[in-house]
Amino acid sequence: MNTTPDKPKRIVVCADDFGMNSEIDAGILSLAQLGRLSATSCMAGAPMFKQDAPALKASGLQTGLHLNFTEALGASGMFVPLSRLIMRAYARGLDSEAVRGQIVRQLDAFEDVMGREPDFVDGHQHVHQLPQIRTALLTELAQRYAAKLPWLRYTGVRAQPTVPPRLRYKAQIIQTLGANRFANLARGWGFALNAGFLGVYDFQGGAANYEALLQAWLRHAQAGDVLMCHPASSVNASDGLGAQRFAEFQVLAGESAGDWLGEYGISLGPL
Repeated sequence: MNTTPDKPKRIVVCADDFGMNSEIDAGILSLAQLGRLSATSCMAGAPMFKQDAPALKASGLQTGLHLNFTEALGASGMFVPLSRLIMRAYARGLDSEAVRGQIVRQLDAFEDVMGREPDFVDGHQHVHQLPQIRTALLTELAQRYAAKLPWLRYTGVRAQPTVPPRLRYKAQIIQTLGANRFANLARGWGFALNAGFLGVYDFQGGAANYEALLQAWLRHAQAGDVLMCHPASSVNASDGLGAQRFAEFQVLAGESAGDWLGEYGISLGPL
């Protein structure tokens, strides 16, 4: 049965972690050429960001800052394991000046490499929505980009009843860790946010599992949603998620992914 609506639903398919390694960057750039992505979120302090930025600028993708507080990747700054960062943030135990400094450094690095402001901002492991970090981030963005605010990632879960319950639960946990408070604050400052969020899973199961999940997410997607992904063109042996990143790439680059966009009446574009 043809379920295509009269008007396509435009969503953002965003590949996270650009700059982390060359395999990730190559995968993202290849998927951009295939028309399977509309955005990528960049780790401004990561090893490959500066080297691969020229190709990224020519890709046509929206580019954003993937704010990072959990993986140093060779950069200096405030990097804390996620569980500890969450506990300290909710206890209001983070050093406010260190938080602000981290945000400023990464925005500066993005601008230095890309030659412009980010189109959007989100967080590696969703740290942008945590207490203390979210307030410092919104304050800095509002001051720095008053003339043109970037849009922000909202991790509020899009209803996805055909996704396995354990994965829906993980998505709900991410939302509980600050999505609604972050969104309310951001809207009060005048920032735009995506309508709903898709793409959360356990990074397991290979291509077959990811294929089923991607089809489900696209089936449930609504206009204005963000679907995050983490592809890589090949396996990086030093990346603990390397094999699953490659599996994501294989699915996203495959014919079925293109067919599902048409079947479910989805177009890709900016927010």
